[in-house]
Amino acid sequence: MGKENEKHFGLRVDSETLAKFRYVCGYVGRSANSQLIQLMLKFIADYEKKYGKIELPENTK
Repeated sequence: MGKENEKHFGLRVDSETLAKFRYVCGYVGRSANSQLIQLMLKFIADYEKKYGKIELPENTK
């Protein structure tokens, strides 16, 4: 993913959940950001496996 295609995504989460998430991410050697991306990609792949490929309009990419 190139920097020109990156988007910022804000997330509200309670401090205990975030602290635990960061702890587990550190344990598996990932940053919280990279772990969230992996979770998102898995979620999308699971959806597409069940329902088919998601086709996005060109202006949403």
